[in-house]
Amino acid sequence: MAVTLREVARQAGVSLTTASRALAGYADVAEETRQRIQSVAAALGYQPNLVARRLQKQRTDTLGFILPTYGPRFSDPFFSEFLAGVGNEANSHDYDLLVSTHAPDGEGERQAYLRAAQGGWVDGLIVVRTRQHDSRLQTLKQHNFPFVAFGRSRDDLEYPYVDEDGAAGMRLLVQHFIDLGHRRIGFIAPPAGLMFGYYRLQGYRQAMAANNYPVQPEWIVEGDLTQRGGAEVVERLLALDPRPTAIIGGNDLMAIGAMNRLQQHGLHIGRDVAIGGFDDIPPAANSHPPLTTLHQPIYEIGRQTCTMLIDLLNGRPLDDSHVLLIPRLIVRESSGSPLAPERRFYEIDVGQELKKTT
Repeated sequence: MAVTLREVARQAGVSLTTASRALAGYADVAEETRQRIQSVAAALGYQPNLVARRLQKQRTDTLGFILPTYGPRFSDPFFSEFLAGVGNEANSHDYDLLVSTHAPDGEGERQAYLRAAQGGWVDGLIVVRTRQHDSRLQTLKQHNFPFVAFGRSRDDLEYPYVDEDGAAGMRLLVQHFIDLGHRRIGFIAPPAGLMFGYYRLQGYRQAMAANNYPVQPEWIVEGDLTQRGGAEVVERLLALDPRPTAIIGGNDLMAIGAMNRLQQHGLHIGRDVAIGGFDDIPPAANSHPPLTTLHQPIYEIGRQTCTMLIDLLNGRPLDDSHVLLIPRLIVRESSGSPLAPERRFYEIDVGQELKKTT
């Protein structure tokens, strides 16, 4: 027979109301009393009626996460790491996590955010892959619905977020290749409209400009963030004459896809062409060769966004509502060695010719 709250209250020597408020985490119960009630509840094996408690609080104790992906599956290890951080942190605070998938920028996604804001099926949302002009954020703000985002936006909206400084990270990576002697550096950009892609492309251009190296339009191609997409679009860079001696993927999956395709063409990664990525997903260290990339603590970012959202839901002030992290450069074998002097001199001559024609 299930132990009731009344039995917990009787054995703890308190009223039913005090026992209920202590186990629900209310602050108006003395700490010594709370600990005694919790000890009695644990000893008796008491399990609260979650449905009744949630109805009483008019909350679901559930967080929502709408994964922006095509189809019911996702193969991006980035989201696996991020979700693990969110889910484990939610569980540690006795919150459930409800995850659904919708194609980005589609009508289904718009309706899902609207239902969340109006329907009360979750208490708050975690939003990822923010866009330069993000209708999801606008919808949540209009309905005064709690959320924390992984990413910034160019809209004039005030909201709590965690983000990585993609521009600063990309400047580190581009400078790394420039220091190795590369001047023709190709870039596989994330899809237009994504905020993190905007910053990463910005950082690439800034680093090239800071070194007085022109960027030719054909050096920048757009991918779809998948390994297959990186393999497909790198063909356009490979067809250039002269082709880039270094190529950076806007995320690790595109970089790994590009690396595999270049190897299929007989090119030696790190000798014939250097490759870099962004994110430091687990497969990056195990690719062949291991991928030079920019590390961001994906699991910790998921955990931190979840913590911020729970604090927000419980009326606790945020220590910092705008958290900006600096990625760390991880140099691996795909960078290769410094370019041989003859290749470096040839590139300088080409660069000078490019300047004359621009």
